[in-house]
Amino acid sequence: MKVFINKNIPEAGILLLQEKGIDLTINPTENVLSRNEFIQICQQNDALLNVGANNLDEDFFEQCPNIKGIALFSVGFDSVNIPSANSRKIPVGNTPDVLNRATSDLAFLLMQSVARKSFFNHKKIIDGKWESFNALENLGQELYGKTLGIFGLGRIGFEMAKKCKAAFGMNIIYHNRSHNVSAEKELDAQFVNFETLLAQSDVLSIHANFSEENKELFNKYTFAKMKSNAIFINTARGKFHNEADLFYALTNDIIWGAGLDVTNPEPMKQDNPLISLPNCCILPHIGSATYEARNGMAVCAAQNIIALSENKKMPFCVNDEVYI
Repeated sequence: MKVFINKNIPEAGILLLQEKGIDLTINPTENVLSRNEFIQICQQNDALLNVGANNLDEDFFEQCPNIKGIALFSVGFDSVNIPSANSRKIPVGNTPDVLNRATSDLAFLLMQSVARKSFFNHKKIIDGKWESFNALENLGQELYGKTLGIFGLGRIGFEMAKKCKAAFGMNIIYHNRSHNVSAEKELDAQFVNFETLLAQSDVLSIHANFSEENKELFNKYTFAKMKSNAIFINTARGKFHNEADLFYALTNDIIWGAGLDVTNPEPMKQDNPLISLPNCCILPHIGSATYEARNGMAVCAAQNIIALSENKKMPFCVNDEVYI
């Protein structure tokens, strides 16, 4: 089987694939291929191990009828037109679980960084603006006993909730399509409707899989329904929030602060006005950027490709219906 890997991945995954004798074509640089270059190389391979946000849409599948399977180097699969893959019986695999801790760690970090305005205060030192003590300046807020609201309480959201419960004794509320019985038993988490989530959360953290129906769900209307002391955290997908509306909410005291590991669009331009705000902390999509998580992702992606090469079901398939 010939497999194209559009960006390099950790050696743990490469070695697994090589041990199975799989013929690999790896983009040797970190340069993003043009759409045409990407498709041309895919047309010469049997499968794709995709790293990054390539749009694997109906046009892609039409132009690459040779592709028999796709292994994503991510948990999210919103970049793939699943109905198009299903119609061609093409399995799509992702990398669940291995980055739950790393991503929730980052959400937890952003929450605290926003609460204490840490990015802004660090920048004051760099800019030579660390002045004498002022008892009324740059005050943050404490998180003890506050309410954490989670939009999408799955595996990553569960890890975030556990940390917040253990460290700060936070109350957990959440909004899902269905109840998370484990979270309700272990963390005393309370299922609420979306309006209640907005109204009661002191910290609102997004951990849901993105779908088009949720595009820019967090906008001027939803921010207006949140507490004025609320902290908004997004480590899921940038398309969940409208950045112009977020900027307005942060600069008009509608909400207290925001922490982002994902932006809309992405990557964020360096002159984006959100970057300069004292109550906004932004990171360049590094939620899974630990040795442990990235190695785990590489292994999961490799296992999906190996299963495909052996005519077996992908162990981490997101569209099981193709095997029916």
